[in-house]
Amino acid sequence: MSDPTRTCILSREEAPRDGLVRLVLAPDGRVLPDVRAKAPGRGAWIGVDAAELAKAQAKGKLRGGLARAFKTGDFTIPDDLPQLIASALERHALDRLGLESRSGMLLTGSDRIADAARSGKLHALYHAADAAEDGRRKLAQAWRVGSDREGSDLGGLVLPIPRPILSMALGRENVVHIGVTDRMAAGRLGEALDRWRRFIGPDPVGAPQGQALMDDLIAAPCATAAQGASAPDLSGHEPAVTTHEEFE
Repeated sequence: MSDPTRTCILSREEAPRDGLVRLVLAPDGRVLPDVRAKAPGRGAWIGVDAAELAKAQAKGKLRGGLARAFKTGDFTIPDDLPQLIASALERHALDRLGLESRSGMLLTGSDRIADAARSGKLHALYHAADAAEDGRRKLAQAWRVGSDREGSDLGGLVLPIPRPILSMALGRENVVHIGVTDRMAAGRLGEALDRWRRFIGPDPVGAPQGQALMDDLIAAPCATAAQGASAPDLSGHEPAVTTHEEFE
């Protein structure tokens, strides 16, 4: 089944729904991100990055697009909406990493990842932002050898988060490199990570960094994704159970 498309309220371009970000009206009238697209009610979809969204917000273009989508002008746009979206997408990506780790789909440790790569069992490779270039290069070379793609540009993706954040998301110590050994898991991870990275762009706008994000993860750890929820979760965590239907 093909991924349904939606139209970005700012660019007016159509794109697969899973590549866009859904905005909804919270009970208090605030516009908030619904990155899992599970909250009830009418939604508005955006496909622009954080910098473009901030410009549209400053010029009033965002308010006009939201008013048309929500069929009302009675709402409040938080000044930090781009940061809220970036934070929600980041938490969603970290939750996905945690879920795949608990399912046994991820490898950590350079030696284990290199062995899997040379054996042709690696489907994706990720590095912490502070991973050493030499370590990244060696793992990429092992992956190319195991995939029979020597001489290509096949390599791992450097994530915009340091090793303490990755370690906390996976519940492991000193996570510098991550190898994915399951093709479906690699696809799920790639989708979550790509959507986050496309939105924040090369110059991230206000995503949590360092100690602030670690405090957020401690307060609401990735394990909550497996605990279920009885209300729509607008923060980006993946609910295990939802009884709401999406109306758009």
